[in-house]
Amino acid sequence: MATIGFIGLGRMGRPMATNLQKKGFELVVYDIDPVGMRQLGELGAAEAASAADVARQSDIVFTMLPGSQEVEGAVLGKEGLIANGRAGLLIVDMSTVDPRTTDRIAQAARDAGMSVVDAPVGRLASHADRGESLFMVGGSADDFARVQPMLQAMGTTIHHCGDVGAGMRTKLVNNYLAVVSCQLNAEALALSQRFGLDLHKTLEVIHGTTATNGQLKIAWPAKVLAGDIEPGFTIDLAHKDLTLILTAANDQGVPMPVAAAAREAYSMARAAKWGRKDFSAMVDVLCDRANIDKPRL
Repeated sequence: MATIGFIGLGRMGRPMATNLQKKGFELVVYDIDPVGMRQLGELGAAEAASAADVARQSDIVFTMLPGSQEVEGAVLGKEGLIANGRAGLLIVDMSTVDPRTTDRIAQAARDAGMSVVDAPVGRLASHADRGESLFMVGGSADDFARVQPMLQAMGTTIHHCGDVGAGMRTKLVNNYLAVVSCQLNAEALALSQRFGLDLHKTLEVIHGTTATNGQLKIAWPAKVLAGDIEPGFTIDLAHKDLTLILTAANDQGVPMPVAAAAREAYSMARAAKWGRKDFSAMVDVLCDRANIDKPRL
């Protein structure tokens, strides 16, 4: 059986690695925080001393890290995967990063006789807990076939979007719509609150027209409209993703004025110390600034 490495045991990575371990994969794990490693170790995973140690022991390595800088360090650094792994190593990055980072690590891996799959994650940490994540995968057909059993252990929906890099770019398109929809919903419901409209009736009307969207219809009733603003996906992460989206769009010569305006709204929320709250709390941010009662069902 192949040995699976897993680097990054935060809020998303830990349940994913846990699902791999519980479903019978031979796992070696590493994180700079020893708590996550200890928890996986208690389930039977081997605890590595470093990313280099993971590389030396593994046939396939998954990374789930905060951003581009951390991914490049873990993959391209002196103590990273490429410098310490053997030919044939497959690196699967599930982080959300600048697509140019994906391109750089993929090229470096090819030069070393290794390969990269990008498999950024859709859905929330609660889905990761239940093994119900969605993956947008970029990679060759052969590499996709190698990693598919592991992805199936961590998720229920797997889309092979194309060659390496296609997964990350698909993730940015998807998150653009999700994050901007959240800001639009916030403004619309803040306005409805100012008008003094009945929230139930307003939502009934919206959901009966093309104005509705998945955030407002599915996610918000379980989050901010129920008074729960603890994070599934934080305002800080929404801001990070909009920054990645704008950088990638600028690199491709695609103007995105709505994304730019939305990012400044999230910047305002972060400045007001809302960054660690769920991104549906953008409506609460606006209501606070306008002295409006927060919408609750």
